[in-house]
Amino acid sequence: MQAGKPILYSYFRSSCSWRVRIALALKSIDYETVPINLIKDQGQQFSQEFQALNPMKQVPTLKIDGITISQSLAIIEFLEETRPTPRLLPQDPKKRAQVRMISDTIASGIQPLQNLSILKQVGQENQLTWAQKVIHTGFNALEQILRSTAGKYCVGDEVSMADLCLVPQVANAERFKVDLTPYPTISRINKTLLALEAFQVSHPCRQPDTPPELRA
Repeated sequence: MQAGKPILYSYFRSSCSWRVRIALALKSIDYETVPINLIKDQGQQFSQEFQALNPMKQVPTLKIDGITISQSLAIIEFLEETRPTPRLLPQDPKKRAQVRMISDTIASGIQPLQNLSILKQVGQENQLTWAQKVIHTGFNALEQILRSTAGKYCVGDEVSMADLCLVPQVANAERFKVDLTPYPTISRINKTLLALEAFQVSHPCRQPDTPPELRA
């Protein structure tokens, strides 16, 4: 691997990894991908080697500028502070608070509740119902929030960290067959964002570890 090039430990389907891949694409940061398969070998994230990098045994993890960072929002904030163009957090403190509020709503209030580790706990036969329930609860709140903050995107008319969280979460919702009809604002913003190149190149169907049958 090229010396000094950032290394992203990622899984193609991980929505948290996708958030970071979008940020890296938007900021034109060239990086290497090291795939960590969350299913294969009973979960490669549980290997001693990976646990040394990320004690939480989760993706994404980014090696950059001589440090190793885990947690997708912490990674995005670091990229924002060290490579501020294009801006993913608005200058206006009120708008910035809204971006963080939406990001946290998804990253803390929705995604963890339907994550692989939780789904394993609820049992195979309950997984779909459980995931649909928690996503509906979260999206009911998110739709209401976005009605007051959205312009073209989640907060106004510039792509922000909130949008980086939204698109992967909508993909999760679709994977769990959630009916998105009650969420017109979420659906509209998602569709607009998916037309942008950074969201396309970072898409799960276009990653080095995407299985052939899921490539597009």
